[in-house]
Amino acid sequence: MAESPATAGSFRHVGFFYRAAKEYATTVAAFLGDGVAAGEPTFVAVPEGRLSLIADALGADSRRVEFADMTEMGRNPGRIIPRVQAFVDLHAGQHVRYVGEPIWASRSRAELREATRHEALVNLAFAGADAEILCPYDTTRLGQAVIAEAMQTHPLLLSGGGARTSAEYAGPFGLPSSCGAPLSARPDTAMIHTYRSDLSQVRALVLKSAREAGLPDERAGDLVLAVSEVAANTLRHTPSAGTLAIWHDPHEIVCEIRDDGVITDPLAGRRRPAPNALGGHGLWLVHQVCDLVELRSDNTGTTVRMHMAIRSPRPLS
Repeated sequence: MAESPATAGSFRHVGFFYRAAKEYATTVAAFLGDGVAAGEPTFVAVPEGRLSLIADALGADSRRVEFADMTEMGRNPGRIIPRVQAFVDLHAGQHVRYVGEPIWASRSRAELREATRHEALVNLAFAGADAEILCPYDTTRLGQAVIAEAMQTHPLLLSGGGARTSAEYAGPFGLPSSCGAPLSARPDTAMIHTYRSDLSQVRALVLKSAREAGLPDERAGDLVLAVSEVAANTLRHTPSAGTLAIWHDPHEIVCEIRDDGVITDPLAGRRRPAPNALGGHGLWLVHQVCDLVELRSDNTGTTVRMHMAIRSPRPLS
C-alpha cells in the first residue's frame, strides 16, 4: 500500500476506494499488518464474505486481529460508533487501527443514507482519539453519488495506490445533503394514533401491528419497548401531543413517532450512556434493538422512524 496521508497526528479517517478484490485484500491487510507489527490493537468489521479475503491476505497475523461481520454489527449503522468506541476504550493509551466497511451495494436507500450519516459522525465522535480508521468503498458497485459523499465524509482519501487530502471534506460537523433530506412519505395505509398522556394504547397498537406483520414475539417485544421509549420522551420533554404511525410490507414493519421536541446532539443514541447517567438511555436502547433508525430534528420538531425486519435482512450482493 502506498504511504497514506493518515500517518501524522492522532486521529485519521481515510476513505479507501477500490475496484478489485485483490486490491481490497492487499491494501486492507497491509494497513492491519502494519498495526500488528507495531504492537497496535487492530479491529476489522466488513461484510462477512470479505472477512476471509482479509484473513487470507494477513496470514499468521490474522490471529492478532479482531474480526466482526459488519452485516450484523452494522445492520443498524447507529450501533457502529459505540462498538468501535468500546474497542478504543479497551485499549486506552494505545494507538488503535480499525477497518470499517458500513456501505455496500445491496443496502436500501434509507440504509445508505444512515450509513453515510455514520461516516460523517465518525469525525465528530473520534476527534482527538489516538485511532486510525480505514473505510473501504467498492467503486465498481456503488453509485457515483455514494462515492461523492464519501469524499465529503473522509478528510483523507486513498485510491489507485495514491493518497491525498479530500478537497470535498465537509468538516467534523458537516453532513452530506442527503442526510438532511426529508424522510420518504409514509404510505396512505399507515395506521395513525395521537397520544397525549397514556402510552398503554401506543404499546398495544405496536404489539398488535407487529404480530399481524409476522414479527416473532421476542422481536415484537423489542419494538414495543423501542417505540415506548421514544413516545415517553414526548411526554417528558414537550407540552404537546405526539403522533404514532405504523405500517409494514412483506420485509419490515416501520413505526414512526413525531412530536414538537428538538434533539440537538448529533450523536444522541450513538454513545453508550454511563450506568449512573440520568438520561440518554432511551435512544441508546432504540438503536440497540431496531434494524434501522432514522432521526430528523430541527426547530419544527423531531421524527424518529424505527425499522424492524420481519425476516433476516438481505444478504450482501
